Amino acid sequence: MSDDAKITYVGHATLLIEMDGVRLLTDPLLRQYIGHLRRRFPLPNDGLGSVDAVLISHLHGDHLDLPSLKRVGRDVRMIIPKGAGPYLKVRRFRRVEEIETGESIVVGGLRIEATRADHDGRQLPWVPWVEPLGYLIDGSHEIYFAGDTDLFPEMADIGQKLDLALVPVWGWGPNLGKGHLDPFRAARALEHLRPKAAIPIHWGTYSPVGLDLLRPKFLTRPPLDFAEHAAQLSPPVAVHVLQPGQSISLREMVPGV
Repeated sequence: MSDDAKITYVGHATLLIEMDGVRLLTDPLLRQYIGHLRRRFPLPNDGLGSVDAVLISHLHGDHLDLPSLKRVGRDVRMIIPKGAGPYLKVRRFRRVEEIETGESIVVGGLRIEATRADHDGRQLPWVPWVEPLGYLIDGSHEIYFAGDTDLFPEMADIGQKLDLALVPVWGWGPNLGKGHLDPFRAARALEHLRPKAAIPIHWGTYSPVGLDLLRPKFLTRPPLDFAEHAAQLSPPVAVHVLQPGQSISLREMVPGV
């Protein structure tokens, strides 16, 4: 079994993480249109293949999308914040496991620990409120998926020796609300996390219909600005900007890891 890890940035907060023979999918968003948002990059033509588990960070519509989860499969393990179980079970998802900050779940040879996220978890009236989460994935490498969050002091306590941080750097519109990282604050997060490598996520994949035709800078600049800030604030961190659909191995990012 290879001790390398491979990351595919599907887009927005959706990543396929392959490590130690386990395939994890985060916050699946696998549709061309989500309400008033349109996907700017092609969806995978051949799908993503089977996955061992899905990690859901919170219940906002761009992180928990029922049609996308159905596409993944109702029999796939769904690891979700505590309190969201009934919402999925009544919709016939059969392998739902709730978790809260500090708890962990084993998937194959990986230990997955729920971490804090500083994000507003309020939702539409018919969707339950849950505490947003990030996830620390621990196997032959340590990988941190931040979900959707702002800076918080306890970031410094995540992981023992992080190999990779998957860090949100923007959103889907021209402005950011409370509880999000912008490129500068995402680079500051690296000062807390101290990973060997980082990939900016949660940017440029979806935008309001019509607005993308104007090619505004918010769709393209955030990951580049993040890389520039990271080079100044955390120069030891190897930052790799992936376009949606691109893959990279951890060894490509940090030779000899």
